[in-house]
Amino acid sequence: MTTALADKIKSLILAGGPISVTDYFALCLADPEHGYYRTRNPFGRAGDFITAPEISQLFGEMIGVFMVLAWQHHGEPADVRLIEIGPGRGTMMSDMLRVIARLAPRLYEQSTVHLVETSPRLQDVQRQTLANHGQKVHWHESFDQLPAGFTLLAANELFDAIPIRQFIKTPTGFRERMVGLDADNELSFTLGVATLDPEMLPQRETPPPDGTIFEVSPAREAVLTTICDRLKQNHGTALIIDYGHMVTGFGDTLQAVRDHKFDPPLANPGLADLTSHVDFETLARSALTAGVHVNGCLHQGDFLVALGIEERASSLGRDKDAGTQRDIVEAVQRLAGSGEGRMGELFKVLALSSPAVSVLPFKSGN
Repeated sequence: MTTALADKIKSLILAGGPISVTDYFALCLADPEHGYYRTRNPFGRAGDFITAPEISQLFGEMIGVFMVLAWQHHGEPADVRLIEIGPGRGTMMSDMLRVIARLAPRLYEQSTVHLVETSPRLQDVQRQTLANHGQKVHWHESFDQLPAGFTLLAANELFDAIPIRQFIKTPTGFRERMVGLDADNELSFTLGVATLDPEMLPQRETPPPDGTIFEVSPAREAVLTTICDRLKQNHGTALIIDYGHMVTGFGDTLQAVRDHKFDPPLANPGLADLTSHVDFETLARSALTAGVHVNGCLHQGDFLVALGIEERASSLGRDKDAGTQRDIVEAVQRLAGSGEGRMGELFKVLALSSPAVSVLPFKSGN
């Protein structure tokens, strides 16, 4: 079996030779005709994966609590831009706004909501989800269309969908990993000619063995720098949540997900979501280079527990039947717990601010 996008990629390779993992990644997700995010509604049980906001309202509510705290620490400025990049079905923003309206009515009244979303299909879903907020909500196809103003920004599972480059260790150094065609005309990994500057590699006492993969993502760093530039110009705080690692390391994290199961990355281009783990150490370093304060980086579980997810779950479950209470407990464990199928350790939360403020649950001076 082949896919329409696989046929297109094979034609590109036949015409011009192997393509980089970056180009393959970008085509899989964003090809105008056959790209995954252009043709599918991936979120939820009927899609290919479930994001944290879809597991429970508790997740978005805790993000809302954090935004209120950040706003207070910045001195409660008026005329706030509440921004989400890649807002999925609008579920997280809906839950955030409910909490913000309850805890900080003035912040709710004095803010406008701005969703950066390229998919017309998802924009329609978001309009339905956020219909009761009326004219407060605005949509933008790109980040540079956002209006100026004090910024509270959230990006949940955005960076994992931004393409990476992969390099593989050979006897002559790290060479770029490419996607080409094998003897049966099927997509397969191969080596390119581009090499990696050794300065970019994590410093280890012993060099990694041949075949080791190292990933970099200039595109992610560029997006992070764009967010930082906005914080410097307009002031505010950004919260970035994704799965990944806190320390730069070696390893192949390119993965495809289809129908809630892992799929070989080259098997079904256009039909499967393609992602990789986010290198939070590199993102934090990029933020510091851009001149923005790094509040810190926490495991998602520690972040949610510190903000009160367990207490909120208890009040949510009060006077409910046993089945509902069990569902709430399971949702908290899935969002904040550790181990297989749980997000508490694998997902990380990075907070950035300009000017520097101390925002709970991040410790001052991190």
